[in-house]
Amino acid sequence: MVTRLAASPAGVDTAQRWLALNGLNIVLWLLGAALLIRLINWSTARILRRIDQGFQESDELVRSEATKHRHALAQVFAYVAIGLVCIIAAFYIVRAIGVPISGFAAPATVLGAGLGFGAQRVVQDFLAGFFVITEKQYGFGDVVELALTGGTEAEGTVEDVTLRVTKLRNTDGEVLTIPNGQIVKATNLSKDWARAVVDIPLPVGSDITRVTEELQKVGAAAFADPRLEPLLLDEPTPMGVTDVGIDSLTIRIVARTLPGKQFEVARSLRARIVRDFARARIALAPSSTMDTTELNADAEEVTR
Repeated sequence: MVTRLAASPAGVDTAQRWLALNGLNIVLWLLGAALLIRLINWSTARILRRIDQGFQESDELVRSEATKHRHALAQVFAYVAIGLVCIIAAFYIVRAIGVPISGFAAPATVLGAGLGFGAQRVVQDFLAGFFVITEKQYGFGDVVELALTGGTEAEGTVEDVTLRVTKLRNTDGEVLTIPNGQIVKATNLSKDWARAVVDIPLPVGSDITRVTEELQKVGAAAFADPRLEPLLLDEPTPMGVTDVGIDSLTIRIVARTLPGKQFEVARSLRARIVRDFARARIALAPSSTMDTTELNADAEEVTR
C-alpha cells in the first residue's frame, strides 16, 4: 500500500513538497553547521597566531602567564562552540525529519542513566580539565611534571590543553596524551619563576670556606655574563652543605631564573663550576654522579 501511495501522483507530490521544505531545511542546517565550524576553527587559528606573534615580536624570553592562559582558553572556547553548534544543528535536523522530540524523553532517561555509570571517567576528565584551566594550574608552553593514577609520571612541555586531555611533548619528542581525570598532582616547573639547583659532591675534609668563596665567584661571573644574565632574576647563591655522607658531602648553589630556563642555567653553572674548580685545584668526590663528559662539553661551550 505504501508503495502504491508513493507511486501515485499524490504520493509523489507529497514527497516533492517534503523535499522542498523539510529536505531543504536539513541541507541548510548541515551546510550552516559546517560553515560555522570552519569559521570557528579559522577564528581560533587566527587568534592563536596573533597570540604567538605578539610573543615572538616582543623582547620577552618566556611567555607570560596571561599569554599561556589566553592560549588555553582560546582552544577550550573553540571546542565548546563546536560542540554547541553540533548539538543545535542535530536538534533542528531531527525536528525537520518529523520525529517528535517528546518521544526521546524516555530513551534519553535510560541513555542518561547508562552514561552516568559508563561515562564516569569522561565526566571526571571534563571536570578535572575545567579546574585545570580556571585555576590556571598550567597552560600552553609550560614545563610540567604530572603524577598519574597508578604511580606513573609524565614530564614534558604542554602543547595542548582541552577540557578532556592534556598533551605533552617529552624530551624524546614524543607526544603524550593524558586524560585530565588521571592527573593526581601537577607540578608546574615554569610558572612565574623557576629555581636552578646544582649540588656539588665533595670529599670529606674539603675546605668549605674556600669552596663557598669559589662558588660566590662563579655566581658573580654568571650574573655578569651578558648571555646568561637575562635568564637570571638574581645572582646565584651558595646555600652551604646540604648533605653529609660517609665519604662525601654535598654543597649546593641555587639561582632564581625565568620560567622554564632553570635547566639551561643549571647546565651553564655546572660547566663553570667544573672549569673554575679545576683551575682552583678543588677536587670533586670520587663517587660524584655528575657526568664529566657532558660537563666538559658545557665548559667548552661557556668558554666559547
